[in-house]
Amino acid sequence: MSLKNTKVNESVHHGNIDVSNAVYERRRNKAQTLSIIVSGWPAVGKTTVAAELADEFGLTLHNGGDILKQIATNLGYRTSGTDWWDSEEGRQFMEKRKSDHTSDIEVDNKLKDILKKGNSVVTSYTLPWLVEDKCVKLWLQGSPKNRAIRMAKRDNISIAEAAEIVKERDRKNKQIYQELYGFEFGNDLSVFDFSLNTDMMNLECLIEISKDIIRKVKNRLA
Repeated sequence: MSLKNTKVNESVHHGNIDVSNAVYERRRNKAQTLSIIVSGWPAVGKTTVAAELADEFGLTLHNGGDILKQIATNLGYRTSGTDWWDSEEGRQFMEKRKSDHTSDIEVDNKLKDILKKGNSVVTSYTLPWLVEDKCVKLWLQGSPKNRAIRMAKRDNISIAEAAEIVKERDRKNKQIYQELYGFEFGNDLSVFDFSLNTDMMNLECLIEISKDIIRKVKNRLA
């Protein structure tokens, strides 16, 4: 039973969601619990969408970034502030991760254990490529320009500064995950069940479409 490589066409203009027959096969195991992985580029809205899905469907929310941040705290980094990843210490931790992958592996192992228990929503850069099935994998696509605008508004910085941060984080994430797991982050999307282009809709629309997708999947599992 797997959703791997399921392709779904999302029509924003007509409001149509074509849920593949592969999803229907999950009805064969009604005891299967629901878990969702939300992935995507930095500053694309993963945490917001995941939190809304968790609240809507009574699932437990687990943020891969928060777990990684806690590991950094345990290592002695001062991780206060919502924009810590873009601080000097956040950048230092990112540099450390490029040569020492222990923290990333620890986070991914924790998230794998969470998914096994079911009834959860997790945000993760890597997990969609590391687990085979038993979850819905949602990819949020977004251009560097629009992600920079979101980051600037979120962190109260200039768009120019946010654009440089987005560019650097994209580059480093690609490098870390290529070296650690051998996949090209953001390029091979065949592991995802659903992909939404966040440039084509506002946040409210993105949340509602994401909820509608999961609602339809749950209905097919009933």
